[in-house]
Amino acid sequence: MTISHDDHAASGRSGLAREGDRRATAAVRLAIGLLQGVALWWLTRSWPNEYRHPPVWPATDPWLFGCLFLVFAFLPVVLLAGVGRLRPVTLIVWGGIAGAVMAALAFHDIDRQGVKLDDTVLSPVFLAFTAVALFITHHLIVPADRERRLVAPYPAYFDAAWMAGVQLALSIGFAGAFWLLLFLGAALFRVIGLNFLGDLIRESWFAFPMTGLAFATAVQLTDVRDGLIRGVRAVALMLLSWLLLVMTVLAAGFLAALPFTGLKGLWDTGSATALLLASAAALIVLINTAYQDGREDNRPPLVLCLAVQVASILLTPLIVLAVWGLMLRVGQYGLTPDRIIAAACALVGAVYAVGYGLAAVVPLIRKGSGWMNALEATNLASGVLAVAVILALFSPLADPARLSVADQVKRLEAGKVSPDKFDYRFLRFDSGKAGEKALAALTQSSDAAISSRARTAAAADTRYELDEVQPLLFTPIVEAWPSDRALPADFARPFAGMGRLRDCPDAGDCVATQWDLNADGKPEILLATKFNITLYAATPGGGWSEIGDYPVLRCEGETRMDGRQALKSGILQPRPAAWPDLSTGGRFTSGLAPNDTCRELMAAGR
Repeated sequence: MTISHDDHAASGRSGLAREGDRRATAAVRLAIGLLQGVALWWLTRSWPNEYRHPPVWPATDPWLFGCLFLVFAFLPVVLLAGVGRLRPVTLIVWGGIAGAVMAALAFHDIDRQGVKLDDTVLSPVFLAFTAVALFITHHLIVPADRERRLVAPYPAYFDAAWMAGVQLALSIGFAGAFWLLLFLGAALFRVIGLNFLGDLIRESWFAFPMTGLAFATAVQLTDVRDGLIRGVRAVALMLLSWLLLVMTVLAAGFLAALPFTGLKGLWDTGSATALLLASAAALIVLINTAYQDGREDNRPPLVLCLAVQVASILLTPLIVLAVWGLMLRVGQYGLTPDRIIAAACALVGAVYAVGYGLAAVVPLIRKGSGWMNALEATNLASGVLAVAVILALFSPLADPARLSVADQVKRLEAGKVSPDKFDYRFLRFDSGKAGEKALAALTQSSDAAISSRARTAAAADTRYELDEVQPLLFTPIVEAWPSDRALPADFARPFAGMGRLRDCPDAGDCVATQWDLNADGKPEILLATKFNITLYAATPGGGWSEIGDYPVLRCEGETRMDGRQALKSGILQPRPAAWPDLSTGGRFTSGLAPNDTCRELMAAGR
């Protein structure tokens, strides 16, 4: 076959066009990274700083600041991931919708808090779930746009999501390595008396734009080296898929042991639902690393195929137990924002459990049906459901704080919780405007006990001013030394306060001896822990007062002496201070530890 001059020319033009597209994509990505860094620097510069300046616009408007921060933090990452992968029109429309929705959600998150300006920040859980929703939505859109279909083939979703996950991890690692090298370079210049680089990297106007550029550069480099990313992804999936065997054995062993151990230990942890949901989430991720895109040529070995099916079936009892534990907690203590978010996660987990369970069981019943094929539809449906649930949770539709306040107040009014046990702190400090509104209503309650406590809570400036619940008594465990000389009965008694005795929960933690240190005929008590020796003196009205601590010294080149061993060894001896204590003019004084103290202790038999 002969190739004409025109064919060569067409091929050259095609190559030049592709090279031009790559350069244009790189330029756009670098511009996005730079603009993101500049925007975040501008925002953080306006935030109040007690050492430099009060808040300036836009930080003076918390609603605007919150919206801008969320958009500038997350939208550029979406655009970086979309440039070169989405059609320009699709990217513009998707970016506009994502930015508007994020701004609306951020406005609601700030508005619902109802706190002071200098305390108003976007809640961490909101930021985390927003990132998850953006990742899922973006990787539902990219394959559909690439395939020009509303619903793309499942391998396209798998390829897009896992490639992006690896690319994101590498890009974050690249940006981190970039800064490590800058710090290393600054240290090298500093040793020869040049501090310009160290001074430069401490400047926020330099740090934010350079971080944005480094991250955008990493995205571009990893995008160009597509084969490299696929290789890294293949290795990661292979390693993770074999961990499925470990997690499956652990989950199966846990469930098999429950009939013999009972559920009490699980419920007593107070975090059973979170543990079970986390275990289910780990199984879901590992199942997908083994299943991958579902193609025959990517099917895992037989042992992993069996592990996938067993793990898919195990999801159901894990989710059932999680829901059971959550219902028990809600029945006992009512709704809280954390329990509402856990319920939302359990709902998504239930869809996964049903879908994966059917995918594992149906091929065993109906011959000829594909291996785990229902997993693909389950992943897509669960992804859409997860995004919808996140939008509901962090919008007025299903605001966890509002729902929790309504439920807690209802329990109070129904008599399920007594006025002296009700958590007024939650309404005053942890539930934003919804709690403040409910607390104001409770101050007008016809129940005198409720209205009195509500008014006290409403007037409190800090949560520590409220003490509705009597603290539990704590009984320290103290070893007497010598063992034949018992400590006074009123020393290590149950108490509810704070102090060094709080460091004595278990046998062996504390050792105490009686010693008349000031020669007044009345013994004091020295209480030794690993790091301190504390002096107690008897009070005129009975009981013991914590006078202060003798810190256990750390000698140069030596490990710190254990205070308990020092007390038992007999090397402790009182001696007059060679130099006076220094007072700060108030209640605090400082004693001098002479430089030869370490040598003396070591010579005494340390």
